[in-house]
Amino acid sequence: MTDASRVLAALDSVRDPELDEPITALGFVASCTMSDDGVAEVRLRLPTYFCAPNFAFLMVADAYDAVSAVDGVERTEVVLEDHFASVQINGGVAARAGFAQVFDGEAVDDLGQLRADFLRKAVLAGTDRVCRPLLAAGAAAEDLAGMVLGELAASADLDRLRSRRADLGLPAGDDARLLIDPATGAAIGVDALPLHLRRARTTRVSLEANAVTCRDLFAQRYHSASGLAEAVAP
Repeated sequence: MTDASRVLAALDSVRDPELDEPITALGFVASCTMSDDGVAEVRLRLPTYFCAPNFAFLMVADAYDAVSAVDGVERTEVVLEDHFASVQINGGVAARAGFAQVFDGEAVDDLGQLRADFLRKAVLAGTDRVCRPLLAAGAAAEDLAGMVLGELAASADLDRLRSRRADLGLPAGDDARLLIDPATGAAIGVDALPLHLRRARTTRVSLEANAVTCRDLFAQRYHSASGLAEAVAP
């Protein structure tokens, strides 16, 4: 694996916070290079010029952290292109400043709470992805209330759900209940089960619809379905 490929692989861990999908899969990585003296440069682009600056800041900051952790990287440069706040965001991330500091007078706090809110939505969406096959296979909704994660068959969706729960500090081991409140970690009882499953399904549908919209906007803006083909310099 080349140095630039290792940097790109590290970017797989960086997700669009609203869509809960990797920026690499979404095509947001316009280019990724690594010089002989260890300078990694990543250029990012988003579906629209006016993408929310807090979302954009999170992705640029997360990309900076992921790339900086790659073995052999001596200096990291992450550049957001074609965005109305790119100068502020690029400068702030390079200076390791927080969002509230960069957008002084416009932002009331940094982005930890926003990140947690989106992770909770990802947990709900992931819950629906895991539960739908169980229900389709004939499990009664009431049966799900007593299930633990260790009872479920291994799958990419289950791994993803465990990961998002762990990111929030929620129970994610084999003995953890399948159905929990993503805000508190408390188990969902039988009485609250129908509403919880409806919320999970609605959240999943919303995330997936937003992802389709973003991909369409990105393709229209850059006349390409993905930026990955050109992302790694030879």
